Amino acid sequence: MDTGRVGLLGVSMTTFDDREQGYERKFAQDEALEFKAKSRSNRLLGLWAGELMGLEEKHLEDYAAAIVRSEVTAADEEDVIRRVLGDLVGAGLKVTEGQVRGKLHELLAIARGQLQSGE
Repeated sequence: MDTGRVGLLGVSMTTFDDREQGYERKFAQDEALEFKAKSRSNRLLGLWAGELMGLEEKHLEDYAAAIVRSEVTAADEEDVIRRVLGDLVGAGLKVTEGQVRGKLHELLAIARGQLQSGE
């Protein structure tokens, strides 16, 4: 038997409290998953950009890690896009902001799919 408080119309308040806590847990899990997806997509973007710039394997991983760190410190997708675009243009590549943005969004969808499938 429910020993929780009884509210209006005799409905147990713990039912509502439990539901609210469930929603809060789900929200926190979704936010954590989205953070992981963004970090993964930024890493993939760094690998993509590094390959375009012709970086060697060791430098490629370092560059991808630097892109992930830059997103964590900036906390804004726009800063990541500007940084990668600047690096690509600085390397003499003709790439547009739209191309970098499109690639990031493509990689974010891939990262979400990987995380949902347990990769």
